[in-house]
Amino acid sequence: MRRDGHDGTAGTERADGRRAAAREVVVTGAGLAVPGLTLPDELLGAVREGGFDPHTGLTGREMRHKDRGSRLALRATEPALRDAGLYGEDGFGGDGDTTAVLVSSNFGILDSVCAFTDIIARDTVTGLSPLGLPQTSSNVTAGSVAMRHGLRGPNITLCNGPTSGLDAVYWARGVIAAGRAETAVVIGVEPAGDAVTKLLGAPVLDGAVALVLESRTGAEARGARARATVGGYARAADRAAAVAAVTSGRAAGPPGLWLTEGDGSPAPGQGPVPGAAAFDLQARLGPCAGALGVLQCAAAVAHFDAGRDGAVLATAGGAGDDAVAALLLTGPRG
Repeated sequence: MRRDGHDGTAGTERADGRRAAAREVVVTGAGLAVPGLTLPDELLGAVREGGFDPHTGLTGREMRHKDRGSRLALRATEPALRDAGLYGEDGFGGDGDTTAVLVSSNFGILDSVCAFTDIIARDTVTGLSPLGLPQTSSNVTAGSVAMRHGLRGPNITLCNGPTSGLDAVYWARGVIAAGRAETAVVIGVEPAGDAVTKLLGAPVLDGAVALVLESRTGAEARGARARATVGGYARAADRAAAVAAVTSGRAAGPPGLWLTEGDGSPAPGQGPVPGAAAFDLQARLGPCAGALGVLQCAAAVAHFDAGRDGAVLATAGGAGDDAVAALLLTGPRG
């Protein structure tokens, strides 16, 4: 029988009625393909020279006939797998049958769909290229990553607004905790394009971020270093309710870092997170849409890698959105 804990963690109930604890899920790798950046620590601190350049970084034989979102995702996935110790000279070194792929992207195929619509309007369907048609599928990015690395576990795409990135990390944790996979590659990607810019009134990130999530027991068995522990998650109608759901009653005290939108100032009737320094990644990177939550988790990894104290709270969504998501990440040992 399946049950849900107060934080949404899936558990199981044995025949004798004893509840088996859900497996802890940790982050073991992170990779970026974000313009101007090289490593996750640059999300929170100084930027090195010679960062990722989409003009030169999205070329090569392996990028042919792929949409921009898939190319960005592939460029972020390899360094994440390498960071987790799962990629070497022979490519992916893990178990493809037990590795899932989860992608968050709200506008990933918009430019492709609009381009093909224009072709149909001008030339009818006879003008379409069969090599380009896969680019109009909403799961093309997840499929491209899975095929490139031989990942045959669950394959999921989320595109549900501002909370999408945090939702993808939570879903990945659920897939692992439920035993459907041992490892999950979580990707947040938003490619820039004319159609996206016209819709939003401004360009989006034009980049990608990837995380590798594993069960703690699986990571320890192969000698991998846990970088962060994925904790409680909540999705609510407003920020205060979501934050309260994942922080109330914490014996370890308040978070040390709050990754949020804006400056963390509370909306009317909503209290701030006491003692937490607020940091807005979008103030540095521009609109991140569905990639935001995954970028926030990569920034949390950088926070813990630097030896900083306190948990990291990530929130996405705000006034005017249909929901707000909150995810708490703690240090490598939980």
